[in-house]
Amino acid sequence: MSPRLLAGNPRWVSALLGLPWVAPLLRLALVSSYLIGGVYKLLNFSDAVAEQAHFGLQPAAVWAALAIVVEIGGSLCVVVRRFTWLGAGGLAALTLVAMVVANDFWNLADTARFVALNSFFEHLGLISALALATRLDEPGGWPGAGRV
Repeated sequence: MSPRLLAGNPRWVSALLGLPWVAPLLRLALVSSYLIGGVYKLLNFSDAVAEQAHFGLQPAAVWAALAIVVEIGGSLCVVVRRFTWLGAGGLAALTLVAMVVANDFWNLADTARFVALNSFFEHLGLISALALATRLDEPGGWPGAGRV
């Protein structure tokens, strides 16, 4: 195997990630589910309240409003790179609550357990990606990782 491949990214990967439109697109893609979810909840508030009630979060209207503010506000912070730590942190906290409340695989069996377990760890991956986005947004980025 080439020493270049072992030392870091191939040149074409670095070139692709270095294109000026790629980083904003990646930030938008990272928060797209939150942004779409927040807008949908805002436009269909009664459904958002019912969702929170379904998962036992009370008062459901307060939880729904909080989710809307965090999903839209946090997403915008990440996309425009202003207060990224706050936006990503809020989204990560919201995701952590969702992981524990909606994906309680430890209480389920069979196929339901499998589906919830997958979703639980997908949410953990999102939290990790939000943490990485915050770290990469610091001056100097992650040592040796470049800036995305």
